[in-house]
Amino acid sequence: MSQEINKAFKSRLSQGGAVLMPGAANALAARVIDGLGFEAMYISGAGVTNTYYGMPDHGFIALPDLVQHVSAIRNVTDLPLVVDADTGFGNAVNVHHTVRMLETAGASAIQLEDQVNPKKCGHFAGKDVVDLDEARSRIKAAVDARRDENFLIVARTDARATRGFNEAIDRAAAFIEDGADITFVEAPQSVEEMKDIPARLTGAPQLVNLVVGGKTPILDFAELDEAGFGLVLYANVALQGALLGMQNALSQLKDNGRMDLDGPLASFELRQSSVNKGHYDALEKLYSSKG
Repeated sequence: MSQEINKAFKSRLSQGGAVLMPGAANALAARVIDGLGFEAMYISGAGVTNTYYGMPDHGFIALPDLVQHVSAIRNVTDLPLVVDADTGFGNAVNVHHTVRMLETAGASAIQLEDQVNPKKCGHFAGKDVVDLDEARSRIKAAVDARRDENFLIVARTDARATRGFNEAIDRAAAFIEDGADITFVEAPQSVEEMKDIPARLTGAPQLVNLVVGGKTPILDFAELDEAGFGLVLYANVALQGALLGMQNALSQLKDNGRMDLDGPLASFELRQSSVNKGHYDALEKLYSSKG
């Protein structure tokens, strides 16, 4: 099944026109994204770290945790999954292992970046990147490791923050030479820089990451599509929306000492339908010895 999903996703990207891609930090968010009709979803390392550990995106997540999340999410959706694997959890040899594990878990694409270990969120201060040779070795190892030719390698560079925009473009171009299927220049800081990315990197689709409250300007989807981006990513809109919802509901509970159907909550029915309870009720009935 995963190979069919991967093939269809690669074909969709080759057709042109941007894909709007939200991020999922867990399987429940993935089910909501799937139910709303998006074409693909992103498994955010920052989102998983925030929700699983309650910690910031400072490289705390481990490969087994990420594999577990990808497997759980693949179990509830047939959408393509672009998985944030940070730096690949080590050197090129570790990257090779990381690709094998995540491809087996059901990823459709893996994102690797050129930051030093431990990495930081692309919109945090204090990050740095490894030398270009080391960064390229990660991408080459990822390309070699994949078993399915339709499994995509997304090569991200964070060089804009420390070495300038032009070096970030040069790094992305080198990653395309090394076999990356998609490149991702993180945290451009102006509209001009954003539009320059797909204009200068024509050898592969480009991903743009829109972090609400981050360093990159927020543009309309249609404008980003027209500029030539292949993937428009909102990695943690679902997480930020859920966090605000929890704050609002729990603050009202704390203030009032009670909560009922008139509160800022999803209904009980929506909660159950979101986890496909009817499907499991039907299975229970099918296999019940009392029937």
